[in-house]
Amino acid sequence: MYTVNHRYHKGVVYSLMGLMLIPIAATLIYSLSSRWGATILPDGFTLRWYAELLTDPRFLHAFGRSLFICITALALSVALILPAIFVVFYYFPKLDKLMNILILLPFAVPPVVSSVGLLKLYADSDIALIGTPWILIGTYFTIALPFMYRAIGNSFAAIQLRDLMDAAHLLGASTSKAFLLIVLPNLKKGLMASLFLSFSFLLGEFVFANILVGTRYETLQIYLYNMRQTSGHFTSALVMAYFLFIFILTWLASRFSQGVKS
Repeated sequence: MYTVNHRYHKGVVYSLMGLMLIPIAATLIYSLSSRWGATILPDGFTLRWYAELLTDPRFLHAFGRSLFICITALALSVALILPAIFVVFYYFPKLDKLMNILILLPFAVPPVVSSVGLLKLYADSDIALIGTPWILIGTYFTIALPFMYRAIGNSFAAIQLRDLMDAAHLLGASTSKAFLLIVLPNLKKGLMASLFLSFSFLLGEFVFANILVGTRYETLQIYLYNMRQTSGHFTSALVMAYFLFIFILTWLASRFSQGVKS
């Protein structure tokens, strides 16, 4: 009976996975086809569309801009969030419940509403932020907060922070030295998992990028949106390249998360 139920559940899961993979497989085949009209199968296969994509300066610039914004936002997140989490877990552990509520606020307000509020706030400001990457970096920083705090917070909870710090103090290490040399290495897997997960999410963000900067600072998602009217083969190649990159980042985040749980 157990074997029959087990096979049934596996069959359901594999069937759902197969259904979800059909659009991806069709997009991949279309991106590799030279021509696909009224026939069931393409007339031929080619790597022309991927070659055009990887040699398109506009795509390379958009990809570079997205990398710059995401990496800068995540570096800012690590520099600010990591010490803050350490203070909460070591000095004020009772604040953890309050922090778990506060970090969800970026998701409580829809991106469209947040974008309109930012436009209204900085439209008449002496600091020109609208249409620049700096406003996106600040916005992406707030988006990454829940991912970063929760993943790193779980790592702090798993390493018995107070015992490590007490042992380091008994050996003569200062609090800052103990944090850098003892605590930080133990957080490496949780930190890397949060970085990869946040990066894969930020790279696909479209609403803030479209409203706050648009074509004035074309990111990867804006480039994908602007190229939707071009060749379907080229767009499919762009989607598959983007999907592959996100899949690799998500897989890496999953591997690091498994390392943290173990």
